[in-house]
Order: sequence, then C-alpha cells, then structure tokens
Amino acid sequence: MKIAVIGLGNMGAPMAANLAAAGHEVTGYDPVARPSGLTLAASAAEAVAGAEVVLTMLPDGAVLRAVAAEIRPAMAQGAVHLDCSTVDVESARAVAAAAGAAGLRAVDAPVSGGIGGATAGTLTFMAGGPEDAFAAVQPLFEIMGQKAVHCGGAGNGQAAKICNNMILGATMAVTCEAFNLADRLGLDRQAMFDVVSTSSGYSWTMNAYCPAPGVGPESPADNGYAPGFAAELMLKDLRLSQQAAEAADAETPMGAAATDLYATFVDEEDGKGRDFSALLPRFEGRGRR
Repeated sequence: MKIAVIGLGNMGAPMAANLAAAGHEVTGYDPVARPSGLTLAASAAEAVAGAEVVLTMLPDGAVLRAVAAEIRPAMAQGAVHLDCSTVDVESARAVAAAAGAAGLRAVDAPVSGGIGGATAGTLTFMAGGPEDAFAAVQPLFEIMGQKAVHCGGAGNGQAAKICNNMILGATMAVTCEAFNLADRLGLDRQAMFDVVSTSSGYSWTMNAYCPAPGVGPESPADNGYAPGFAAELMLKDLRLSQQAAEAADAETPMGAAATDLYATFVDEEDGKGRDFSALLPRFEGRGRR
C-alpha cells in the first residue's frame, strides 16, 4: 500500500518504520520530528497525496480536527483515515463524519502497548468505524500490533481505550496504596506479591507491572520509575474518561477519584516525567489524612 503517516513522535515513528520494513511505501510528515530512515514530505498535504491509507498519531482532539481538515482536500477518494491518537470521543466522531461527507473512510484506532509495543510491533488496537474500512486496514494492524478489536461504529475505539485506561489508572492507584499499607503493617512486599498475584487481588498492575521495585517481573519500578507509561499520559486519559462520563451522564466515582489523585501527582508534585506506577514512592512516608 501507499501510506502516509502524520505525526512522527515516539509512537508514530516506530509504527511508520514497521510499515516501511514490511514493504509498504510510506511517506511521513511531522512539523518538528525528522526521524531518519523514513521518506519525509514537506507538508501534511504533500504526504497524503495519492495515499490509500493516512495514519495519524497526534496529541489531542483539537490537533486531530485541525490536521484532518488540512489533509481531507488532498486525500484520494475512498482512502482511509486511520487515526491512532487517543482523543475525546466527540472529536473522533466529528472527524469520521467529515471524512464520510468528503468521500473518505475513517477508523479511530487508539493503541495500548506504549513505545515498546510500537517499536516491537506488538500494539493492541481498539478500532471504531465501518466494517469495510476496518477490513481495509486489518493487514496494517497485523504489522504494527498483535491484536486489533473492532469495537463498533465511529468513536467506539476511543470509548474502549478510555474505559480501559480508567480501569488501569484506578487499579494502579489502589495497588500502590495496598503496598504502602502492607509496609505499614509489617508485611514483606514479596509475600504480599506472592499472595495477591495468585488470589482474588490478581490484576495486570500487580502481576505484569508491579509498582514495587524488585518484586514480580521487571517493570519501570526497577528502573527508577523511568516512564513506560508516563503519569501525565495517564492523567490525560483519565481526564478524557471523565469528560466522556459527563457527556454520557455516567456516574464514575472511582474514575473521578483516580483523576484527582493523578492531577495532584502530576500538576502539584513530582509526577510529571515519571511512570504512572510512581504513586508508590509518593505514598511512602505519607500518613493518613
């Protein structure tokens, strides 16, 4: 396929590289990043000319709307706009509607797996959009990731990502709280892990991404909490979850509490630039309020 990739940051660049390595004709554009090894265009409109698929990986809904408006007139009729950004559901649906009105197809497919997954080609894609558009980009999902789930119509990929990460953020918070409580009660961390990881407290945050250094499989906690998934990105996703909950009139008290906690950690403390599991050292030395 002839593919354009708009947004060549930490995620977009390795995704584009994997597509190119698989034999696709890939042209990239980013106003700042200029990664080596890729064919680069001078503008987004130049990059998308003649492309069958345009993949975007952008920071937020406002940027997505602006970029989509810029590239639509230059895209070939019937081309697929595959957006892998994590944005608000409303923006994803607005971009999809505008694409349809312009004779284009759109798939919103945010990812899980982080920079490591983008580099290794092991991402999980949560996709929303028409069946035919999903089928058209399915071969690309197989190159860039290990799994792609079609979640329904436009915006449903974003809905799935937001719900997943609300669970993740709240679960990591309580996992860190539990380790801190175990410390205060004199329970060894390894014993805590051995019990919880094989009983009803089992979770991905405990078993695969344990926030306690030296316990469980290797995780960012064993690297000074250098981010695998930065706390500020978790905060972004949690805020998106609460924006969606407000729009849908859904009560989400645990999601709201996790959002407030991460907002304090990132905006008022030392969380920015650290992994989202660094809540554990935050709790250490803090008494009950």
